[in-house]
Amino acid sequence: MKVWRYGDDVNTDMLFPGKYTYTCSTADEIIPHLLEDLDGSFSGAVQAGDVLMVGRNFGCGSSREQPALGLKAVGIQAVVAESFARIFYRAAINQGLVLVECPDAVRAYKPGDTVELDVERGLVTVAGEVYTFPGLPPQILAIRDAGGLLNYAKAKLAAREG
Repeated sequence: MKVWRYGDDVNTDMLFPGKYTYTCSTADEIIPHLLEDLDGSFSGAVQAGDVLMVGRNFGCGSSREQPALGLKAVGIQAVVAESFARIFYRAAINQGLVLVECPDAVRAYKPGDTVELDVERGLVTVAGEVYTFPGLPPQILAIRDAGGLLNYAKAKLAAREG
C-alpha cells in the first residue's frame, strides 16, 4: 500500500479536470485523468489498497461525481483528511468510497510512515501511533460493502420484494 499525501483545498478540478466533465463518464474514461493537474504520476502509479492522506477542505469546488467515482474505481482504500467539503463527502458516499476525518493522523503522517486503517473501530495508525475517529455508521459501511448507494438501494429493494 502506498500513501499519497496532498495538502489543503484540493478541489474537484485538481481531482478531475473540469474540461473532461462532459466527455468522460465511465470509470475507464475517468481514471487516466485523475489528479492530472495536481500529480501527473498518480493515475499511472496508483494501486488498489492505496490511501490518500490530505489536508483541510478536500474535494471543494464544483459538484461532480467523477472524482469520487474515479478514486473508488482505482481501488483507493480510503481518503483520510483533516476535513472534507460536504458536497464531495456526499458524492463519495454515493460511490462507496471510504472517507475518514482524522486531523491528528494527517498532521502526524510523514513520508514513508506506515498507515493502517480500521474504519469499523475508528482507528488510524500512523507509524505505530494510534489515532481515533468516530467509527463509520453501519449504513455507510453497508453502502461501501454494496459498492455504492445504487447497489445498496437495489439490494434493499430486492430484499423487500423477495
